[in-house]
Amino acid sequence: MAPPLVEPVPDEPAAIARLEVEAGSDDGEGESEVKREEGDERALLIADYHAGIEVGLRYERGVDVPSRAAKRREHLLSILERTEPDRLIVLGDLMHSIGDPGGAERGELEVLFESLPPTLEVTLVKGNHDGDIESWLPDLEVVPGSGVRLGGVGVCHGHTWPAREVLEADVICVGHEHPCVRLEDEVGGSRVERAWLRGPLARGGFAEHTSSSYEGVEWLEGERSPPTLVVCPAFNDLAGGTWINVAGQSFLAPFLPDGLADGGGEAYLLDGTRLGPYETI
Repeated sequence: MAPPLVEPVPDEPAAIARLEVEAGSDDGEGESEVKREEGDERALLIADYHAGIEVGLRYERGVDVPSRAAKRREHLLSILERTEPDRLIVLGDLMHSIGDPGGAERGELEVLFESLPPTLEVTLVKGNHDGDIESWLPDLEVVPGSGVRLGGVGVCHGHTWPAREVLEADVICVGHEHPCVRLEDEVGGSRVERAWLRGPLARGGFAEHTSSSYEGVEWLEGERSPPTLVVCPAFNDLAGGTWINVAGQSFLAPFLPDGLADGGGEAYLLDGTRLGPYETI
């Protein structure tokens, strides 16, 4: 049995995706040089890094939080060392400020990229916070927030409608939502934990989006099973998020929650604990 296309890294707000890649590449002289076997590229997926968020919290909310830039960087580097991926894919919001970054934020990202393994390819699915990041951060592949399909895996940020090719994938991974659950104990104490949200997509979430770009997408026309949606937790634990098990909370993605099949959206903690359908937690 083939391994899953997307599998969470235990106890981490990150996942490993198994991507299909072409078996060869042109060596510049008209001959094909085989770099790796088809289907063996492994990508580490993270979402919502929000570099520089401490500055944002100070100006936006008046909350003074010491910088955790070094802690974030070391955390990511430790996961990369543990998983040894070929590529790092950030599902949007690598930076926090909307617009031009301040010095602390720019400095955090420059140090981060200087610290990454030199052979690691990095792809950013552009989020609504990422501004013109491609104009000042070198060695970064930037793709639109509507996303791309990499073999059987589609990736997008989640703040806008996914590209057609993303909806044609078998598994679709999004960020932006920062899913969290609020858990209560027997004596009334509560805590908030980041969570994964996973389940089959439903046509209802796309009923109002009549873009002709979706015409012919087989599962939207009932011709095959829908893809699995994976809503990733925020990498940054200061980023807050959508409390998916609290009444009255609204989702951020335009296709949620209607885009999840009834009873099909299940929540999981970072340690793998299955909480069941998010609406029943």
